[in-house]
Amino acid sequence: MAPVKSLTATVHQRLADALTATLPEAPPADPLLRRSDRADFQANGILALAKKTKANPRDLATQVVANVTSADLIKDIEVSGPGFLNITLTDKAIIENLAARTTDPDARLGVPFSTHPGTTVIDYAQPNVAKEMHVGHLRSAVIGDAVAQLLEFTGENVIRRHHIGDWGTQFGMLIQYLDEHPHELDHKANTSDAETTGEEAMSNLDRLYKTARKLFDSDEEFKTRARLRVVDLQAGDPATLATWQKFVDESKIYFFSVFEKLDMEIRDADIVGESGYNDMLDETCRLLEESGVAVHSEGALCVFFDDIKGPEGNPVPLIIRKSDGGYGYAATDLSAIRDRVFNLKANSLIYVVDARQSLHFKMVFETARRAGWLNDEDVKAYQLAFGTVLGKDGKPFKTREGETVRLVDLLDEAVDRASTVVREKAQDLSEAEITERGAQVGIGAVKYADLSTSANRDYKFDLDQMVSLNGDTSVYLQYAYARIQSILRKAGEVRPSAHPELELHEAERALALHVDAFAETVTDSASEYAPHKLAAYLYQLASLFTTFYDKCPVIKPAPPKDIAENRLFLSDVTAKTLHQGMALLGIRTPERL
Repeated sequence: MAPVKSLTATVHQRLADALTATLPEAPPADPLLRRSDRADFQANGILALAKKTKANPRDLATQVVANVTSADLIKDIEVSGPGFLNITLTDKAIIENLAARTTDPDARLGVPFSTHPGTTVIDYAQPNVAKEMHVGHLRSAVIGDAVAQLLEFTGENVIRRHHIGDWGTQFGMLIQYLDEHPHELDHKANTSDAETTGEEAMSNLDRLYKTARKLFDSDEEFKTRARLRVVDLQAGDPATLATWQKFVDESKIYFFSVFEKLDMEIRDADIVGESGYNDMLDETCRLLEESGVAVHSEGALCVFFDDIKGPEGNPVPLIIRKSDGGYGYAATDLSAIRDRVFNLKANSLIYVVDARQSLHFKMVFETARRAGWLNDEDVKAYQLAFGTVLGKDGKPFKTREGETVRLVDLLDEAVDRASTVVREKAQDLSEAEITERGAQVGIGAVKYADLSTSANRDYKFDLDQMVSLNGDTSVYLQYAYARIQSILRKAGEVRPSAHPELELHEAERALALHVDAFAETVTDSASEYAPHKLAAYLYQLASLFTTFYDKCPVIKPAPPKDIAENRLFLSDVTAKTLHQGMALLGIRTPERL
């Protein structure tokens, strides 16, 4: 069953049909419909069409109006200015359409589901083995998860890939050190607390890494042994691989504990790190060399670009294989592209990666295009670049000692702050419920602060603002949802019911029309990989509900039953929309706060 069309889509179609009826010889024209302060909608597309056909725009607009099929949908349509159309809908059409949306058995709230989906591989949440996750890992995980959920909800076949750092020269150092100090990774094997186990595992690894690094830098004999271990690792030596696997397994315990704290599901099958493409590296280099895309330069295999030069004007190459025979990140990334295009059959590749890596990915994508692995028609690649997390001072977020902030510390503090807010507001919540709500509100606050900002912009990490009940925060949205649930509980025997025959208050119309825009917002947010657009929509929805609640009594003072039922209906459909929208951003909506 197809979802109920939004009013926006229906009006758009009526106008497009009227344009075709007015100028049947002209190619199909876009009415350019948008919301308006002067009416419910304004259509601006007639101006461009008049220019193409050399017609008088006001005369053309008048002819279009005569060809619009209004029925019960359009209450008034007028020509304004040089040829705009101002369109006002009937109250009946607004309520009937929302009523049909809420009875949709698929509960999609009007969001269409693609019948011809493509396959998208999204690369996000890329922690490093044997290293603690820090605040810099937050954005890739949060943004990537939201984009993946948006794409899936609109029908795309989504394959998640977490390209963890689990290969490279540092592992020779770590493996050799652990081989010589075999008890360094011992930890409480019997603990039942997954979170403690994860943090303990990484604490051991972090300590091991620092100790090994210190020895590597000070002991030439150990450095030599460590470098030989890199050769053993790359050659597939069983004992060396077994020790490497210990590092990976210990790190995964930690990764899963952090992602669980972030209220995100990361599946083991989706974790395909650098090591997953190791067997493809030699062939990738051979293919690039044989096709002439890569050339030898000073012993290294490189790809050069006319528009990428260093400060002195010298070409800056993408190094595929180093002069010592080792492989760079580019070889791994290009092998991953080959795997995702030819094995996973992807149409789109999305990389949720720090903006500071933009030059690297620009060169990698261009290399893949030259090799014929990517093209802008059938298979495209896109870096969803994100900015930096800043402190309140506008500088990169650091501890007082100048160190990078650990992600678990940041999340724990957010939950603590949120729990304090919940405890202050809680009236009938148990301590266990306060703890649960504190986690939902705190993690939601961190995610929303990130997602409500355009990905490519930096943003300030301010926990005081994030957990505020006022302003553009997830707490404000969660509170709006919980308030609606409270209203529905207090309504008693009066239940939500649509009454299309009633005349709507201005605040009711504004709220209803904004709810109607949910489908277009989700579709646009998914197609543009822009969860911040959905976040902005949800904030406006909560704000419009607040205005509606202030101006249109729902329970006290009690309005007539039909009006009360209709207002409960508007409240209920608003709650459903808030709940679904927040879920797509990975944020919980508690029933009580």
